[in-house]
Amino acid sequence: MMMHDLRTYRSAEHLAREDQLAWKIAEVAADPVAVDNDVTAMIINRIIDNAAVAAASVARRPVASARAQALCHPFAPGSTVFGLADARVSPEWAAWANGTAVRELDFHDTFLAADYSHPGDNIPPILAVAQHVGKSGADLIRGLATGYEIQVNLVRGICLHEHKIDHIAHLGPSAAAGIGTLLGLPVEVIYQAVQQALHVTTTTRQSRKGEISSWKAFAPAFAGKMAIEAVDRVMRGEGAPSPAWEGEDGFIAWLLSGPEARYQVPLPGRGEPKRAILDTYTKEHSAEYQSQALIDLARRMGPKVGDLSQVDSIVIHTSHHTHYVIGTGANDPQKMDPKASRETLDHSIMYIFAVALEDGGWHHEKSYAPERANRPETVALWHKISTTEDPEWTRRYHARDPKEKAFGGRVVVTLKDGRVIEDSLALADAHPDGARPFVRENYVQKFLTLSEGIIAPEEQKRFLAAAEGLADLGAGDLMHLNFAVSPDRLGTPRPTGIFDYKGNGK
Repeated sequence: MMMHDLRTYRSAEHLAREDQLAWKIAEVAADPVAVDNDVTAMIINRIIDNAAVAAASVARRPVASARAQALCHPFAPGSTVFGLADARVSPEWAAWANGTAVRELDFHDTFLAADYSHPGDNIPPILAVAQHVGKSGADLIRGLATGYEIQVNLVRGICLHEHKIDHIAHLGPSAAAGIGTLLGLPVEVIYQAVQQALHVTTTTRQSRKGEISSWKAFAPAFAGKMAIEAVDRVMRGEGAPSPAWEGEDGFIAWLLSGPEARYQVPLPGRGEPKRAILDTYTKEHSAEYQSQALIDLARRMGPKVGDLSQVDSIVIHTSHHTHYVIGTGANDPQKMDPKASRETLDHSIMYIFAVALEDGGWHHEKSYAPERANRPETVALWHKISTTEDPEWTRRYHARDPKEKAFGGRVVVTLKDGRVIEDSLALADAHPDGARPFVRENYVQKFLTLSEGIIAPEEQKRFLAAAEGLADLGAGDLMHLNFAVSPDRLGTPRPTGIFDYKGNGK
């Protein structure tokens, strides 16, 4: 890996294009290096993973809304939409609909470092473009390897959340770079598209704080949609704000740590394979990633604690990130509110740990149901839980050594009789270095479980065969990487909006 030093340059200083981060990213994207077999296998796993969570969310309101918007933009040849057999829509709208479906349940892959991300969000926009332009499975694999590589390495080097910027600011550039690889675009074009995508996908972290709304699911889909539009615009000869990161009035100077700040972003050298996807990990549980190990720990501690009514207090000693984003350090009253939205409960480790203790596990729907959140004994236990930052867990959260890196915590349960029960877990069971690392069989089972009763068995088999045969899919065959469901599984029709306005007040 090559380390790229990143800082602000005054307008009077000369910064050659070849030394700009966007150009370095574009060079990586344009490098025709082969994709390793284990990377290809993991890309297939993540395509299956995305489809699994999309199937489980296909009838939910935000997904139905996004799908309805996409259907107002039919296009030929176009791209597919999850849940529909024959519909073809403009690729940016397919990315919008499918990206929302993938993200709605917060249940797909993750990478955490200086910042955090869900790199699987790259798949919907890159796949949508690949379908529309008739690319092959091998082309798609190359594009997705780039998307993962760029997003993961931006997340390694640049922290966004400390400046209250939503993490989709790393996704727009990565998706644009991946599309550039897919289409075989020259460095100059990818360079401009990456900068344009950064410029239009920088938004605030209020998306994930306070009264968290459905925009949490829409935000990555928006980034993917903007990336497609950015590439299209630049392919027509248009430019972008440059240098986007390093400029005197640019990203670092005014949105990150200021003109004196220094960052280092690792990127593969010329001819070096793109392997960053192998450093990412998926979720066994439908909840914020920092809660994965803690759910597994609650499952393990429940029998030791016994009668939960005898709990006096529970303190979760964990990383800065977990404490301040999903813990009591966020100072969010909504995280303790039984009437909070699903999106907010997903960002409350206090709620999640209480339910996991009581139920011995986690369910992507039942664990968030209003009647579950309002159960009196759950509320009582929930309000006895707090978090605190432990410097050692913060150090391990940011560690570069994979053997040191950890996303869990230590839990101290104090009972009313004074007894103390404590335990710790560094990594989720499903993590590559966890107790039960996810392999292809687990991804397939996740798909079959989440799509049961939604996708017909024959359609399940057809999709899995297409996904597992991705490397051999020819030009035009990528339409098979979709699934169809019965119309009665698509949820209640939603009110119309601007795009499907028919006139006459309707």
